[in-house]
Amino acid sequence: WTIRLTNPSCMQRVDVTKERIKKMFDKVELSVSSYDTAWVAMVPSPSSSHAPLFPGCVKWLLDNQHPDGSWSLPCRNSLLTKDALSSTLACILSLKRWDIGEGHVKKGLHFIKSNFASIYDERQYSPIGFDIIFSGMVEYARDMDLVLPLAPKDLDAVLRNRDLEIERCYLSNSKGSKAYLAYLSEGMGKLNDWKSIMAYQRKNGSLFNSPSTTAAALTHLEDCNCLNYLNTLLENFGDGVPIIYPMDAYIRLSMIDNLEKLGIDRHFKNEIKRVLDEIHRQWLQKAEEIVLDLTTCALAFRLLRTHGYDVSSELLIEFVEKAECINSIEGHCRDTTGGVLELFKASQLVICPHEAALEEQNSWSREFLQCKLRNGEIQDSNLTKEVIHALNFPYHASLDRIVNKAYLKDYDGNRVQIAKSSYCCSNISNEDFRNLGVQDFNSCQLLQEHELKQLESWETECRLDKLKFSRRKVAVSQFAASATNSSPERSDVRISWVKHAVLAYMIDDFFDVGSSKEEQENLIDLFDKYASSNFDFPFLTIEWKDLLKSMWVEAEWTRDKIVSTMDEYMSAAIVSIALGPIILPAMYLLGPKLSEEVIRSSEYQELFKLLCICGRLLNDVQSDERETEEGKLSALVLHTIRGGDTITKEDSIKALKDCINENRKKLLRMVLQSEGSVVPRACKDLFWDMSQVLHLVYHKVDGFTSASEMANAISEVLYKPIDLKTILDK
Repeated sequence: WTIRLTNPSCMQRVDVTKERIKKMFDKVELSVSSYDTAWVAMVPSPSSSHAPLFPGCVKWLLDNQHPDGSWSLPCRNSLLTKDALSSTLACILSLKRWDIGEGHVKKGLHFIKSNFASIYDERQYSPIGFDIIFSGMVEYARDMDLVLPLAPKDLDAVLRNRDLEIERCYLSNSKGSKAYLAYLSEGMGKLNDWKSIMAYQRKNGSLFNSPSTTAAALTHLEDCNCLNYLNTLLENFGDGVPIIYPMDAYIRLSMIDNLEKLGIDRHFKNEIKRVLDEIHRQWLQKAEEIVLDLTTCALAFRLLRTHGYDVSSELLIEFVEKAECINSIEGHCRDTTGGVLELFKASQLVICPHEAALEEQNSWSREFLQCKLRNGEIQDSNLTKEVIHALNFPYHASLDRIVNKAYLKDYDGNRVQIAKSSYCCSNISNEDFRNLGVQDFNSCQLLQEHELKQLESWETECRLDKLKFSRRKVAVSQFAASATNSSPERSDVRISWVKHAVLAYMIDDFFDVGSSKEEQENLIDLFDKYASSNFDFPFLTIEWKDLLKSMWVEAEWTRDKIVSTMDEYMSAAIVSIALGPIILPAMYLLGPKLSEEVIRSSEYQELFKLLCICGRLLNDVQSDERETEEGKLSALVLHTIRGGDTITKEDSIKALKDCINENRKKLLRMVLQSEGSVVPRACKDLFWDMSQVLHLVYHKVDGFTSASEMANAISEVLYKPIDLKTILDK
C-alpha cells in the first residue's frame, strides 16, 4: 500500500518548513502598534513634564512614518484607512506634545485631510471604540492648539458620535459598559474617573493588558505599577510596542487551534503538549491572562478538554457570569464575535449532568452569532465563514478533513486583526502554515485515492460488484475513513474500515432485499461452520455472528409483521447497525496493543453500546419514511405506537433526539476521560470518529440514500486537490 508521494527535494523543503514552525512555539511575534507606541511616547518624565519618559518610542515614531504621511501597518489594506487615521492622529499628538518632527506632523495632517471621508465609509473596518477615541484625540489636539485640517461640520459630527456612544454606555450602566469605557480611557479625556478606572488594574500593573490605556493612566496618576508594566513592555519589545501585552497564552493556543484546523498538528505533538501542559498549569492557578479574556478562556478550555486534561467548566462559566456576558459583550466591543464563537465551540463540550450552565451558554452564543450574521455585523470575511461553518457543523457532526480543506481554502497567511488598532501575528497567520497544510492535504489525498483504486479492485476481484441487490459503498466508506483518519500512518486502518464496511452493507442489503428466508438460514449456517473451525480472530468472529443473528431477527419481524417491544427492538438494532465489525478490526491497527482484557472490559463495552445507540436512533429518525414504506420497525415507530393517542410523531422525534444527545454526551465523556481508563485514547477516538460520521450523514436527511451532498463531500476529500495558486489569486 506504500506509494512514492513526493520527491526528495520536496520532502526536504517540507522538513525545513516544519522546523521553522517548531521555532514559532518558542517566541511570540506581534506587529508594532503605532497607535499604542504613540501613547507610550506621550508619557512625560517624572523629572520634567517637558521631556518624554520613553524617548526611544518618540524616535520610533520619527523613523516609521509611511511615505503617504500615515502611521499604520505596512502594506495596509484599503479598508483599514479608518484605522490608519486613528493611529496617525495619535502619532501626530505625540510628536506635537514634545514639539518635535514638524515635517512629520505636516505630512500626517495632510494624510488626515486627504482620507477623512473614510470615517463615513461603512465598508471600512472600524477599530474598537473609534468614535470615542478619535473624538477624544480631536479634543486633545484643540487643547494643544493643534489645528486639524477639517471642516467645522466634520469636527462637530465626530464629537457628536462620541457623545452618542458615551450616552449609550451610561444608559446601560452595566459592568460591561463601565469596563468598556475604562478600556477606552485615553479617549475619554476629562470625563475619566481615574480612581474607578484603576479598579481594573491587573497584577502585572497594566489596565486590560493595553499599553495605550496603561500609558494614559500613568500620565495622569504616576502609578508605579503602571510604570513597571511599561518598562517590562519595552524590555521585551524595544521602542515599538504591540497592541496587547501579554498575549502569549492566546497566541500559542491559537497556533495549536490553527494547526489542528489545517490538519497538520500531528507533526508537532511534542510542542503542542509542552504548550498545553503550561496552559493547564495557568488554568489551575487562574492566571489573569487566561481568566480575564473570554476568547483565551474559552479556547483554553476547549483545547485542554479535547486533549484529555481534567478541566472543570466552572472556571469558564464563572468568568462569563462575572462579566455579565450578554450585557458586557453585546453592543460594546466590536471584536467580540470571535470571543463568542470560541464560547460557542467550548460550550459544545458538555460531558457532565451538572454542566447545565455550559449548555445555556451554548444556546445564548448560538443566538448571538446568528443575530450577527443576519444583521451583517461581522466585518472580517474569514470570521464570517468560520461562524457559518461552526453553526452548520457542530463539533459532534464535524469531520476533520472537511474542516481542514475549508480552512485551507480560506486561510489568510497575512491576516490582520483589529482591536483599538490593527495588528498581525506571524505565529497565527503565516505562509508556512498554509504551504505545509496544502502539501500535506494533497499528499495524503493522493495516498487515499490510491487506496480507493485498490479497494475497488478488491471489490471486483471478490465479485461483490456483481451482487445486484447490494449498494456499492466503497467510495462512501473510504470517504468516512479518510475524513476522520487521514494520516499516511493510518492507511491500514482505513483499508480495514472500508473492507468491513462494504461487507456490512452487503449483508444488510442481503437480509433486506436480496434473499429469501432459506438463503438467510443457509448463510448463518455457513458462517457458524466457518466460525467453529477458525479461532484466529475470536472477537471479530463474534461480532459478525451477532450481526447475522440480529439481522435475522429483524427480518423475521418484518416477514411475520411482529411488533416487538422497544427493549427487544433496541437489543437487536444496536447490533444490526453493523458498527462492531467495522470498529474492532480497525482498532487493532491503530498502534496501541489491545489485550483481551481491554476488549472484554466494561469500558469498551459501554463505549460500543453508546456509539451504537446513537447510530441506531440517528438512522431511525432520519430514515423513518423509507423504513416505514418497507414495512420495517424503527425506534420512532415503536415510540409513537407505545405512546398511544397522547404521543405525536413530532413528540417521538424530540424524545429520540434527546436520547441521542444524552448518549452522545456520555460517549464524549468516556472518550475524553483519562483517569481509570483502560482503553487507549487512540482507540476511544475511533469511537468518536464513527459517531461524528454518523451525525454528519444523518444531520439533515438519510445521508446513505441522498447522494448529492455526499457525492460532493466525497469528491472534495478524495479527488479534488487544493490548488495553491488559486488560493493565492483570491
